[in-house]
Parts: sequence; C-alpha cells; structure tokens
Amino acid sequence: MKKTAFLILALFLFSFNTFGYKNQKEEKAEDIPENVMKVLNQYIEILSKSESLDECAQKFVKIAGGLLVNESGKKLREDVKPYSLKKDYSNIQFYKIPPEITRVLTYDSYDGYGESMIQGRIYKIWIDKKTEDSGMPAPISILVPKNHKFIKDPKVIGIGSL
Repeated sequence: MKKTAFLILALFLFSFNTFGYKNQKEEKAEDIPENVMKVLNQYIEILSKSESLDECAQKFVKIAGGLLVNESGKKLREDVKPYSLKKDYSNIQFYKIPPEITRVLTYDSYDGYGESMIQGRIYKIWIDKKTEDSGMPAPISILVPKNHKFIKDPKVIGIGSL
C-alpha cells in the first residue's frame, strides 16, 4: 500500500513538472509589455462601457483569440457570449477601474485550433476588486503571438472569472 501511494505521488510530481508547470514565472505588474496592458484596458473598457451584452460581444471579438473565437478568428464561439463573457460583463462593476493588478504569471503555451491557433507568451493577470469583502482578485489571460502568419497583436484568451 505504501509503495503504491509513493508511486502515485512520484508520478504526479513528475507529470506536474514535465507538462509545462515549471516554466511559469511570476512577474511584476510594471513589467507587463505596453501592448498587453493596452489589450487588458480595452477589455475592461468594453465590459464597463457597453450598453448591452450584444454590444459587448461585438466589440470584444476584435481583441479575442484562441478558443474564444471560431477557426477563422472572426466570430466568438457559441458558448462564449452566454457564459464567460456574460459573467465578466455582469461582474465588472465589482472591480477597480482602471484595473489594479495584484499578480502576473507568465508562461509559453498555445490556444485555439486551425488558423486561429496562436502560440506564444501568456500573461495571466489578476485584477483586484473594489473592496476586499467582494472576494478575491480574478485572472484575465492574454496571449502575445509569436511567429503567426496573420495574428500579430496580443489577444484575450481566458475570461469568465470576474
């Protein structure tokens, strides 16, 4: 029994280190590239100033990427607007504007499929709430593409946690 538990633990630790988690790095908020901050601020502005969820979705598709968009990258996937985007759109009122960054985690990875699949550096950026009793900060993930044929600007790839 002890050998089995040890083997399972060893396998878990090996797989945790082997499959990309060891390349994650904590960064300072001031070290976030300007183009990533621009996209983060655009997303917050879209959420906070859109009159409706439909307007929000129409504006958001321009800065969305990876699995949030269809293969052509021109339309949000069917499940993004009614779930992830709706959650962020409804809850942006509880967050500081302009956003106050509490944590930044970076790592190299990819997101998406087909022509809209992008590979590069991901910035997982946690933004703070207006008050502590409102809950914990929430992350927004932005990917900076590397060597993509037509996607050159950073894209928001992870939402729905606000």
